[in-house]
Amino acid sequence: MTPALIPPPLSLYVHLPWCVRKCPYCDFNSHAAKGELPFDAYVDALVRDLEHDLPLAWGRTVHSVFFGGGTPSLFPARAVERILQAASARLRFAPDAEITLEANPGTAEHDRFDGYRAAGVNRISFGVQSFDDGCLQRLGRIHDSAEAEAAVKLAQDAGFDNLNLDLMYALPGQDLAMAQRDLEHAFALQPAHISHYQLTLEPNTVFFARPPQGLPDDDAAWDIQERCQALLAEAGYGHYETSAYARPGRQCAHNLNYWRYGDYLGIGAGAHGKLTLGAEQAIVRRWKHRHPAAWMETAGTAQAIGGDERIGPERRPFEYMLNALRLHEGFDLVDFEARTGLDRERIMPQLREAQEREWLEVAASRVTPTALGRRFANDVIALFL
Repeated sequence: MTPALIPPPLSLYVHLPWCVRKCPYCDFNSHAAKGELPFDAYVDALVRDLEHDLPLAWGRTVHSVFFGGGTPSLFPARAVERILQAASARLRFAPDAEITLEANPGTAEHDRFDGYRAAGVNRISFGVQSFDDGCLQRLGRIHDSAEAEAAVKLAQDAGFDNLNLDLMYALPGQDLAMAQRDLEHAFALQPAHISHYQLTLEPNTVFFARPPQGLPDDDAAWDIQERCQALLAEAGYGHYETSAYARPGRQCAHNLNYWRYGDYLGIGAGAHGKLTLGAEQAIVRRWKHRHPAAWMETAGTAQAIGGDERIGPERRPFEYMLNALRLHEGFDLVDFEARTGLDRERIMPQLREAQEREWLEVAASRVTPTALGRRFANDVIALFL
């Protein structure tokens, strides 16, 4: 008998698309601000967008909210509060819902953090990237190391104790000692969570078209990764996902829901969503038009939707593994069946092959990537294509 699709936990993603300046490595849907931003009009459009998508999530509880960008901290606290009030009036929020807002240290103000906290935000994610001023300049960031440290302390003074710092490594001109110093700076600030990931040259970015000078080679990047992973472990940060490290109990609930193949509504210019429709036994992906002006004009109508796609059974194993195998905890085959609507026998040949290559361990119904499997994660995931 084919397992039934059971709707998983639901999250809400809110895309705020503007930034002060587009970074040369960034491939997100972000747009450099030109003049005064239309905060009120954009929030109005977000509410219309949410109302249009509500039929996809009637009666469900939101367990996390994530304001991503762009630079969400460009938006004043009153705008963030309006969004959260509108969303909580239309969807049931879990009492302990994690509500994260991404912040650029170059746009941080003390009053704004107080306002975000009063609005309901309970987690801040800082795009620090490095504490080395030379690296920050080469990355095109608008802040320096002193501003980054000051911004984190401002948020802590406002009462935030659940903070993430994004750090990148294998940067232009960076060596192992510099990467270690970045982590030492981060540890001194005592964040609850650190995202530590390698700079990659993504298509449609300035760095892809014109690679920067002084990038570490693959061997140097691997040495940095290994040493930094050891330092993070020594400092008490558990490595729970490919590039995520957390103090006990401080894993990012929103991202965990992505990696466990959970559901999420996506509102805003260029936002993506993924919903499980129990009555129809279907999984739907929906995305919105990317350009803010065009999206704002059509928000709340079908014209704002860039695309709707039903994920057929043939694609679900790959999609599930693309997410679940990022997690060190792996996954349970019962969860695979509930979230894909497929029998576990569908993936047994691939699991056996991965076991033979010592990439995965399968014990009872639990599937866990080995250290070797984590190193060759792309090869493991490719088995399920």
